[in-house]
Amino acid sequence: MLDLKIIRENPELVKQGVLRKNSNCDIDQILAIDVKRRGILTKADQLKAERNRVSAEIAKKKKAGETTDADVAAMRHVGDDITALDTELRDIEELLQSTLSWVPNLPHVSVPEGGEAANVIVRNWGEPAPTTFKVLPHWEIGEKLGILDLAGAAKITGSGFYVLKGMGAKLQRALINYMLDLHSADGFTEVNVPHIVNADTMYGTGQLPKLADDMYKTEGDNLYLIPTAEVPVTNLYKQEIINADQLPIRMVAYTPCFRREAGSAGKDTRGMIRVHQFDKVELVKIVRPENSYDELETLVAQAEKILQGLKLPYRVLLLASGDLSFAAAKCYDLELWCAGVEKYLEISSVSNFEDFQSRRMKCRFRDENKEIHHPHTLNGSGVALARLIPAILENYQNGDGTITIPEVLRPYMQGAERIS
Repeated sequence: MLDLKIIRENPELVKQGVLRKNSNCDIDQILAIDVKRRGILTKADQLKAERNRVSAEIAKKKKAGETTDADVAAMRHVGDDITALDTELRDIEELLQSTLSWVPNLPHVSVPEGGEAANVIVRNWGEPAPTTFKVLPHWEIGEKLGILDLAGAAKITGSGFYVLKGMGAKLQRALINYMLDLHSADGFTEVNVPHIVNADTMYGTGQLPKLADDMYKTEGDNLYLIPTAEVPVTNLYKQEIINADQLPIRMVAYTPCFRREAGSAGKDTRGMIRVHQFDKVELVKIVRPENSYDELETLVAQAEKILQGLKLPYRVLLLASGDLSFAAAKCYDLELWCAGVEKYLEISSVSNFEDFQSRRMKCRFRDENKEIHHPHTLNGSGVALARLIPAILENYQNGDGTITIPEVLRPYMQGAERIS
């Protein structure tokens, strides 16, 4: 959530940032609500001060034996007015918070202007390997090898799901363990979190109310299946004051993720590329504000380390303002080359949210001078398996229809070198 003080003091700057994100939230309406709220608050405070003053006078009059009936009657009316103002204040504060919850985070000054077409390729790593045969897309080679069952998933659930079997399931488990081991060795604390969270937790990281249509909600108890481990992991520190010597906090978690993918009909519907349930290893950082953009670069490098270890060609994109998520101030996307579909596919988004999430979560830290501040939060996929497995099946595909297992995964697959 944006600091209301920033909106008051820099309304035009905020309006420009909102426009850069292609949002249509009404900043003037927020300012008008805030003015009304402050007016009510001032009036209520004045009446309370008056009540306190007269109450002191009543006490003196009673002590002196003077009559106080008129004063008491007048204060009874004042008390009624205060009660009415307090009720009005609660209502308008709820309206203000509700309206503020739809305001997106502002893009960082280093973020390029525009939509998806304005995204900037920062660097490339690796080159697609030349082949002398036609590389099959992952859904074809996966079914031929008996390791990917799309029809079975459709039968038991519906479209947009997949089943991995045999060496396919082992490949996924190997990737999860490889990523968790690598990130843990690099100083990230592994955490295992619930896969269902409450609405307040979804609000804390910015999924609600903006992205409600993309979420799976359980019936009757107002709980949500997580769209990413970012949600429960970051919220472990909601409503807490962290000591400065605890920062930076670095966490890693493996979870399944659930997304309705509302509004994405017709996009990448084949195979595993766009599905409603997928597995992911997620990285989260909570850091001091002055360090957050250095921490963003090292978080990108941490996700890249996975792809480099797997020797998969990829590129890093800096997202333009109109392509940023609701909560992000700056984001890099990592895209893997998939030879079977002959295009780059997003495998990781690494974002700095600055204090946007920590304000919503009421997460703070106490510095060396005992002053209280909001930390900056960051997260990144480290990485998503529904894109990573297709990239391996397509980039490590051989002319005889087998798949070479990347060397770093072989210790996790009992030394197997190929899927055949």
